[in-house]
Order: sequence, then structure tokens, then C-alpha cells
Amino acid sequence: MTTAAKPTTHHVAIIGGGPAGLMAAEVLAQGGVRVELFDAMPSVGRKFLLAGVGGMNITHAEPKDAFVGRYGERQTEVAALLRDFDADALRAWIHGLGIDTFVGTSGRVFPSDMKAAPLLRAWLRRLRELGVTIHTRSRWLGWNADGSLRIASADGERALAADACLLALGGGSWARLGSDGAWTALLQARGVEVAALKPSNCGFEVAGWSEYLRDKFAGAPLKNVALSLPGQTPRIGEFVLTAGGIEGSLVYAFSAAIRRQIEAEGQALIHLDLLPQMPLAKLQQALAKPRGKHSMAKHLHRQAGLDGVKAALLRELAPAAAFAEPTALAPWIKALPITLLRTRPLDEAISSAGGVPFEAVDDGLMLKALPGVFCAGEMLDWEAPTGGYLLTACFASGRVAAQGLLAWLKP
Repeated sequence: MTTAAKPTTHHVAIIGGGPAGLMAAEVLAQGGVRVELFDAMPSVGRKFLLAGVGGMNITHAEPKDAFVGRYGERQTEVAALLRDFDADALRAWIHGLGIDTFVGTSGRVFPSDMKAAPLLRAWLRRLRELGVTIHTRSRWLGWNADGSLRIASADGERALAADACLLALGGGSWARLGSDGAWTALLQARGVEVAALKPSNCGFEVAGWSEYLRDKFAGAPLKNVALSLPGQTPRIGEFVLTAGGIEGSLVYAFSAAIRRQIEAEGQALIHLDLLPQMPLAKLQQALAKPRGKHSMAKHLHRQAGLDGVKAALLRELAPAAAFAEPTALAPWIKALPITLLRTRPLDEAISSAGGVPFEAVDDGLMLKALPGVFCAGEMLDWEAPTGGYLLTACFASGRVAAQGLLAWLKP
């Protein structure tokens, strides 16, 4: 539905043209508010478009309890955001734009053509029909002494007086796409509490791989492996060996827990099951078979299907003494320890943790320290793994903030 309510005299500024900001613009315009949206980049939705490269994973179709559980320590707060706009509502909204969706084998939801650009084009067309004005190459610099917004563009700086503003400036990753985290200092200067931005859904570094492993296998995927941390349920998936450590979807699923362990202990120990489909007893039985004149590498390949990057990583991390007796290798294959020392830089991360705590905003996502200023999207302090969870919460928070703003504007 693209019909706006009867226009009011209210004028709202939205800072940030990502999913949260665009969703807020739609809700506000439908509520009859005159909306101006400002984005520092040459076009809106740049991070959204890049996230769609290789397949636009928009949300996830798993049961609601499991879905909400993906938000970890902030699942209670994010559940409140999703109450009226969950994964099913998001899919229905996409269908309303004329874009079909489907559920993949992993439960991830994609547009039928797997692309982000058609969805964004249809959405921007709807916003234009609603009367939303979008200003690109327009950077927010904070507030003037009279409370007006400072907006810098190629034509110079202007002072914008609005009845309220909604900030949807993203986190601190992928600065080249606009999420540079510069807003943190602007809010802190106005007395708003902001938790430091940290990498989430990121790669991690080890002390250093051997020259052989680094030169021959950097960039190689480890498929159908299981990763586990103490107190965490093991998960099966895949990740990539990098020149300095590991990264990829399976690692991202544990990134919050790994980062916290590094912060607490200076390092994190994970265990890797190279053959999760083969029980330990069966593996020991297979490796106990005589290997005759075959090398250990050949024996591992013949009896366990272990070769390539998996075999190389086993050789890298298991003690040399274990290779003298095949059955002694089985426990290492099932629980190969990898010590991680640090995250990769924030700007390389897919998303970021930290930002404005939920305790600093009310139920409508208005800053308690700055009445009339609302926050949405990744600049709020929550995190989630990849799989559509990030986008879903961004969309939902944009709606909640816009609804909170409309309620605040009412006489």
C-alpha cells in the first residue's frame, strides 16, 4: 500500500538511506508527515546492494523462537522490535513491492531473482509516490546552537529546522559505503551514551600459519566441518582459511562469543571437527586398518576421505607424535584446537556490535537525552549472525522508530 495519510504540517528529517532509514521514511510518509531523507553517499542503499552480491538473503524462515534466539544478549529487545514486523511480515511487504521470494534449502529467504537492485528500485519508486524527498551527497554534521541540523553538501552547509529527526546511520563497518561510525562522537557530545563499536560477523587472526599452509591453502574453503566453543552447541558449516586466520559463515555464527572470550582472556580457543559425519569410534576403527606401504597422508585419504586443506590443517595443528599411530590422530581430527588472538579490523567486518544501548532510548526508540531524536538500525547496540537476521531487525527497527516518532508528534 502506497497511499499516504492526510498531510500534516509536520516535517521530519531522516539521516541515513539504508534499510532502516528507508523503512522509516515509508512509515512516516504513510502517516502524513513531510519527509526529507539525507545520505552522505551518491546513492542510497549502497550497503544493502553490496550485501546482495551473490544472492540477496533478506530474512530467514526458521521458527520464531529460534529466530529471536539469534540475537543473543539482546534477543528480548529485538523481539519487541519484531513483534509487529517479523520475517513473515517482511516477506509480505516484499511481495507488496511486486517481488516474489522463496525459501532456500538452508531456510534462508531470497528474492526470486536473488538480486537486491530490483527490490530497491521498486521501493524507491514507492517512496517517490509517497512524496519522500531524498538528498544524496548530503552529510549530517550534528546540530547548530539553535537545535537545527547541520547538513553539508556540494553547495555548502545548510541549517535544517525539522520537527523531529530520525538517525539511521549504520554501524562502523564498510566505511566506503557510508557506515563510518562518525556519528558516535556527535551523540556523545550531546550526552548520549554510546558503546564502542566492535567487529561482528568478522574474521579472526591466529598467531601465524606456517609458510606452507599460508602459501598453498590461503583462501581454501573448509566445507562440511563443525565448529564449537566451550558452552556453545557445535554447528556444521563451512569457512575459509585466510593468510592470517579464519573467516566465513561458520565463523561468523560464533563471532560474538569468540570476540567476548578474546576480550576476557586475551585469546579464544575453538575446536574444529574435520569429519562431523563420522563418529569417533568409527573413525578410530577405520584408521586402525593396516596401511601397509601407504604414507600417512594416503592412509587418511583412503580410510577417512581426509585430504587437501583439511589434511594440511591437521598436519599444522596436531602434534607430530600423533602421526606415528593412526588411531592417535582420531581425537585430533574430531576436535582440532585453533587459538584465535584478535578480530580482523572493524572496517572489514560485515556488521558491528556496540552503538546506542537500548537503555538510552524509550520504547519508541527516541533518545532519552534528546527528545525528538530517534535511532534505528545497526547504530543500536545489538548484533546477529548472517542469514537475514541483520536485515530483518534493521527493517523492523525503522518501523518502530517511525511509529514512535509519529506518536511523539501527536498533540
